[in-house]
Amino acid sequence: MIDRRRFLEGTGTVLLTAAALLALSGPRGLGLGELGFVGQADAQTVDAAKLLQAGPLPDQWLGKEDAPVTIVEYASMTCGHCAHFHATTWPVLKEKYIDTGKVRFVLREFPLDIVAKAAFMLARCSGEGKYYPMVDTLFSNQKNWAFTNNPAQALLAIAKQSGMTEQQFNTCLSDAKLAGEIDQSAKRGADDFGVDSTPTFFINGKKVPGAISPEELDKELAPLLGSN
Repeated sequence: MIDRRRFLEGTGTVLLTAAALLALSGPRGLGLGELGFVGQADAQTVDAAKLLQAGPLPDQWLGKEDAPVTIVEYASMTCGHCAHFHATTWPVLKEKYIDTGKVRFVLREFPLDIVAKAAFMLARCSGEGKYYPMVDTLFSNQKNWAFTNNPAQALLAIAKQSGMTEQQFNTCLSDAKLAGEIDQSAKRGADDFGVDSTPTFFINGKKVPGAISPEELDKELAPLLGSN
């Protein structure tokens, strides 16, 4: 886990304002991984209707709105298992199920450290229709920014490649409202739905923790879609 001290030491030539640091630190000056979430850790199924109710942040979703299956993933951008899922299973999920109208997919922020939180903020600041492309880029290049000695500089480079200026980058990370909403979204996942690790998936309300393989995905979706 990359803590707040390491993030600050790694800012290098990227000058983050005091407001940006305050925003990233959260209301109590702590990263999300330190909040000590207590939720329904043993719950295997949650109320699907409640799960899909609007939270602190508007959901970013892909697929057909009235698809027979909805998958909600709680992820952290610095989570290696999350990156593995998005490298191996995500392409299958998107091509076979999302693009064909069988699955509606929702990614929700559950950052486990300050760097993951910053990455999610950048995805939210990317602009209309650019959330998932930025998430894909961040997961695909995770080792190049999440675990470096200078994560801020690495994130700035990715932001610039997406068309963001350094000023926009700093403005994004200074958005205390957005930072607080990400905190609240993650806390809701923990308190209301028992999310205590990443990735955690909910498939029509059924809790499925851990990075799902393509084969496991097919097995979970077959009875819901009436396929073998």
